[in-house]
Amino acid sequence: MGAANGKGDRMAHIDLGVDERREPGIVGLLRYRPETAGPLMDLAEVLLRGPSSLTRGERELIAAYVSGRNGCDFCRASHSATAGAQLDDGPDLVDRVLADLSTAPVPEKLRALLRLADTVREDGRAVTGELVDAARAHGATDREIHDVVLIAAAFACTTGTSTGSAPPPRTTPGRTRCPRSGS
Repeated sequence: MGAANGKGDRMAHIDLGVDERREPGIVGLLRYRPETAGPLMDLAEVLLRGPSSLTRGERELIAAYVSGRNGCDFCRASHSATAGAQLDDGPDLVDRVLADLSTAPVPEKLRALLRLADTVREDGRAVTGELVDAARAHGATDREIHDVVLIAAAFACTTGTSTGSAPPPRTTPGRTRCPRSGS
């Protein structure tokens, strides 16, 4: 607990009763308390796959972006793979967004929503009318703004829980792949 596993990976500070090499980060935490896992998974399901004018790929990209900006490699990799499988421009677009949002070839609406998500991730109190107005100016609806704020807040919370209680193992360089699915 709280120690390295011999590979330099940090393990949970509490006994989760799972093999953390097989169930890293948030996965082990969810297995530890199924009664809290259910509502968290339900929230993620609604935010990422429920009805929305944002595509599933766009919402997964937001989750990947927030996770990456928070330094959670496991969450970044898994949501990047899912986003890459669902976005028309695939994993290369995801990589470009994660590397440099300002130069990534995404619609201005999505760029504005990702900037909003990043601000929520840093400190929700820092969200300004100007950020919201910028998203609206590029075509974002109030519902999309609402959903992005919830996705960013939920993933900032999940990342904090994962890295604070059971830091995920370091990932090896390279891209995680996910089978392509419908959006």
